[in-house]
Amino acid sequence: MTTFSDFGLAEPILKALSGEGYETPTPIQTQAIPLVLEGRDLLGIAQTGTGKTAAFSLPILDRFARDPKPRQPRACRALILSPTRELASQIADNIRIYGRNLRVSTQVVFGGMPINRQIRQLERGVDILVATPGRLLDLIDRRALTLSNVEALVLDEADQMLDLGFIHALRRIAKLVPRERQSLFFSATMPKSIGGLAEEYLDNPARVAVQPSATTAERVAQQVVFVSSGQKHRLLAEVLQDGAVSRALVFTRTKHGADKVVKQLDRDGIPSAAIHGNKSQGQRERALNDFRQGRCKVLIATDIAARGIDVDGVSHVINFELPNVPESYVHRIGRTARAGADGAALSFCNMEERAYLRDIQRTTRQDIPVMPLPLGFTPEPPLDAPIPKAGKPGKGGQNGKPARGFGAGKPGSHRKGGRPSFGEGAGAQARSGAPRNGAPGRPARPQRREQRPAAY
Repeated sequence: MTTFSDFGLAEPILKALSGEGYETPTPIQTQAIPLVLEGRDLLGIAQTGTGKTAAFSLPILDRFARDPKPRQPRACRALILSPTRELASQIADNIRIYGRNLRVSTQVVFGGMPINRQIRQLERGVDILVATPGRLLDLIDRRALTLSNVEALVLDEADQMLDLGFIHALRRIAKLVPRERQSLFFSATMPKSIGGLAEEYLDNPARVAVQPSATTAERVAQQVVFVSSGQKHRLLAEVLQDGAVSRALVFTRTKHGADKVVKQLDRDGIPSAAIHGNKSQGQRERALNDFRQGRCKVLIATDIAARGIDVDGVSHVINFELPNVPESYVHRIGRTARAGADGAALSFCNMEERAYLRDIQRTTRQDIPVMPLPLGFTPEPPLDAPIPKAGKPGKGGQNGKPARGFGAGKPGSHRKGGRPSFGEGAGAQARSGAPRNGAPGRPARPQRREQRPAAY
């Protein structure tokens, strides 16, 4: 298959694809589309950004174009489930583009939007419904939607959909759709345990794996830099001021961490925006639109957004914090080098994240080249340096916890890494003549202001 016309797709679909400049199908599309057109269940694995949405939506549109049916009230013919709002919106937008010359209706529903408006939109029925599981079940509970007419069930990013956070919702949804249906699971990663679970919902599925699971995109130039936590913010500001960074997506592990990075960059005079689960839908859409339109060149995101950000021209992905799930690394860096473009991925790694880095390299089966720290930064030990253990009595602790002997200071008196601030902590208290075990204290010995605590 060298062109989309080789699949025998309906002419209105081919016309829409031609209008978008789509000529040659990607490897996942070449292998998956004929199988889906045959009506087979499918488990498809391919790198992110390789065209999985078209691989499942084009055959569904073709089926509806050749077999039009009246829409049933509060029902849909195809149900596409997505783990995130952003990905759901992106899928619906793409389907509308592919089917713009067809009389096929597409709706998207997810949380954060008025549910009554979505109820009204579904009253007359819809051909293709794209949804997140939570809002879908809310609509079903309100009797605003039935799944009894579903002919095709699609799970995009199936590994996350089948993870513990979604499995209960999925099991409930699976009982509500007809047994006679076509089921399509697509993802960039598919761990063995999740793959086995997926096959419970597929009937004699064809399996298409364009690349080995958890393989990163070839056109992404990856690097890692070993840097302490205290130097990460300064390093990020220096990297973002490089003229080669035209549009950067920065990932943190937590929502609080994302907001903290935005505040720090603002102090450095670098405009940025954050997108995560604590933001309202309006805030998330504005941040993403500003990033997409180029009004904001730096977007800070958590992993939940890694699966739904499809923005052209992302030159750099920066892992401000490495993910603790190796597969998340694949999805993160897959936000760059999309549609045949080149991209760069830079990861900041402190001592506590060394184990995450080893897991990532083991999972992706590749070593990530090390970038040296710029001048003016304190070097970190190499990757083969031993990971620090919990602090022993009398020594600095790990993960910011004070070691034994530094626990009696004032609140906020300990620096990161367990170091006490000058003039505070147990050492200063002992010299001050504070009573010990109820005994009268000794008179305090005069101290010079610049003298550091004895244990420093």
